[in-house]
Amino acid sequence: MQQRKGILSVLVFLAAVALAEVGPLGATVFGTVRGIVHDPEHRPVQGATVVLRGTSSGSGQTTQSDANGEFTFDAVPLGEYTVEVSAKGFASETRRFTVLSGSAPVIHFQLQLAAQAQSVTVTAESTPVQTLSVTPTTVLDRSEIENTPGASRANSLALITDFVPGAYVEHDHLHVRGGHQVSWLIDGVPIPNTNIGSNVGPQIAPRDIDTIEMQSGSYAADYGDRTYGIFDIAPRTGFEGNRQAELVLTAGNFYQTDDQITFGDHTRRFAYYASLSGNRTNLGLQTPTSAVIHDAANGFGGFTSLIFNADPQDQLRVVAQVRRDYYQVPFDPKDPNNSPGEFLADANLEKDAFVVFSWVHTFSPGLLFTLSPFYHFNSADYSGSPLDQPSATTEDRASNYEGGQATISWVKKQNNLRAGVYGFAQQDNDLFGLAFHNGSGTPPLSTTVSPLGSLVSVYADDQIKLTSWLSLNAGLRQTHFSGGVTENVTDPRVGASVRIPHLNWVFRGFYGHYYQAPPLATVSGPLLDFITSVQQLQYLPLRGEHDEEHQFGVTIPWKGWTLDADTFLTRAKSFFDHNNLNNSDVFLPVNIQGARINAWELTLRSPRIRQRGRIYLTYSNQLALGYGVITGGLITPGPILGYFLLDHDQRNTLHVGGNWDLPRRSFAATDVYYASGFTNGAAPPGPDHLPAHTTFDLSLGKKFGENVSVSVQGINVANRRVLLDNSFTFGGTHFLNPREIYVQVRWRFKY
Repeated sequence: MQQRKGILSVLVFLAAVALAEVGPLGATVFGTVRGIVHDPEHRPVQGATVVLRGTSSGSGQTTQSDANGEFTFDAVPLGEYTVEVSAKGFASETRRFTVLSGSAPVIHFQLQLAAQAQSVTVTAESTPVQTLSVTPTTVLDRSEIENTPGASRANSLALITDFVPGAYVEHDHLHVRGGHQVSWLIDGVPIPNTNIGSNVGPQIAPRDIDTIEMQSGSYAADYGDRTYGIFDIAPRTGFEGNRQAELVLTAGNFYQTDDQITFGDHTRRFAYYASLSGNRTNLGLQTPTSAVIHDAANGFGGFTSLIFNADPQDQLRVVAQVRRDYYQVPFDPKDPNNSPGEFLADANLEKDAFVVFSWVHTFSPGLLFTLSPFYHFNSADYSGSPLDQPSATTEDRASNYEGGQATISWVKKQNNLRAGVYGFAQQDNDLFGLAFHNGSGTPPLSTTVSPLGSLVSVYADDQIKLTSWLSLNAGLRQTHFSGGVTENVTDPRVGASVRIPHLNWVFRGFYGHYYQAPPLATVSGPLLDFITSVQQLQYLPLRGEHDEEHQFGVTIPWKGWTLDADTFLTRAKSFFDHNNLNNSDVFLPVNIQGARINAWELTLRSPRIRQRGRIYLTYSNQLALGYGVITGGLITPGPILGYFLLDHDQRNTLHVGGNWDLPRRSFAATDVYYASGFTNGAAPPGPDHLPAHTTFDLSLGKKFGENVSVSVQGINVANRRVLLDNSFTFGGTHFLNPREIYVQVRWRFKY
């Protein structure tokens, strides 16, 4: 009954907002493109034909300029676009630019008379992505993901770690800006997952992504509360080809393969895209020693997106995915807890499925309404080997989320106003088991819990462009969470950006608060009795993490190059981390009393150099500190601490890379990664951090005609093997993965 009430309350709330239609109502995958067309004497040109076309997706829209020379395109998915303007008696002109989610850029066209300029004028380089936004943002399209070494593999996070400062993988989990919790959005709708440390890999398979927008801090109120990173995905749609199919086959060392087949097609009103994929390897999770032992992994999945334009004002969108991933857990045969010659066989099975439906309605130019109900299922089943010493641990967790999002964005003159509601009900089912092999005679322990929870957030955010050089942002997010605890939080966020005339440098500042709801994970029954009475530990309910962020930055455009630098400070209360259960590979989330994370970051992106290629650089100098004691979750006894290094503290991370078109339809891409070393868990004695390391990734390929390409990709080409971290997580400590070499073949064909 409690479960039904939680679901009903969320759905009734969403329905009420949708029916009320009062005031602008969230996070979105759409932007609004506006423009003005003038003649050489700055008079408006009426009736000019304006064509908007995606450079990656191929989708297009057409409109006419009005009596004021103005035009508007609503519901434009994030990504890179061209706008071509043509009018009788004038030379046509094309501009290339990037649309960010929730943005409303204004593009000015001053057409030349046909007699003065007979050829089409093309501005080849994109306008800077940052513009007047206060949020550091990186946008990648499908071609960049395909060309980046290793980035298109099913469980790869290279599309994030290579391009986002301060992003790295430690103990098989993504960390960004010193924290764990990030948000994955599909079509602008956050996919909820409150669990920590139980899943690895990206939420969406990289090959199914058309464009990904990666935000780092300074989030508007409509982008939720995951402080450390937001990844908003516009999926492939079928607009990129007519009855277009693609088969991708790979083969490499460690008996790896990562294959996919896709189908896509469209008419004027309907488009579909579908994919099936499968992968396997003998090098799955990061290994606890330089030897690769018991580390196979395999997975398969399916993905689809459907778009139907019912009429000029209404669009229906459906995105769905099903995935299954299996990982053997590697082990160290020299672990003193293991018997001589013992071979462990622990494994982790993950399943994930979601479906998101969106109704997008345009009331009038600049006024857009979206209603998006969703369902998400996520599970992680960890099975310990019966031979594990001194105990074997089992955890089977399944989470169900039902909810939705209702949003309205209103772009009017200087204002870009967004507001909305987001919520979900959650039902978990957790089985914990513990079997003892230490000769103590303790009987096996097992407990099943089924906690329930729900979350509802209401928010509003406005960007006011006071002048051509000054923009202000202000937003408020109110969140109610009910689960193991009940919490109500109000989070204000304010920001400003200033453009320096002529130089076009943009300085920005931001101050905001975030609230991250806690996982529902808990223990009870015999297992709780064992933890409290035998191990002398405590288990306290988890509370939400409260974060305060200050950020300042500058964006410097120069001849198509974009340099972005920022510095931030995040103070966290009840910081989320994870702790292992009884020296096992089962992790329970914990609250640390506090954390302090500060860094300065640098991103450099080039234009297309000589129409051949682009280069990039990302750098982060970061300090991640915890404070105090564990205050929630599995609490181990220990002294009250001041500040201490978090296990994922790494002072310096640097990526330098790029892709380049070579003669004879060949291409090359590379990424060089330097890391100064994570916290040394064995210190003292010894230094505070483990040794630094550098890796080199390379991709070389060639196109044969328009439909076939072959590439050879190498990850960690120099085969550097160093101790990456010595915190106890999956399989224990972790070494840098050995060299991987694989061949990939792409074949596009019609069906």
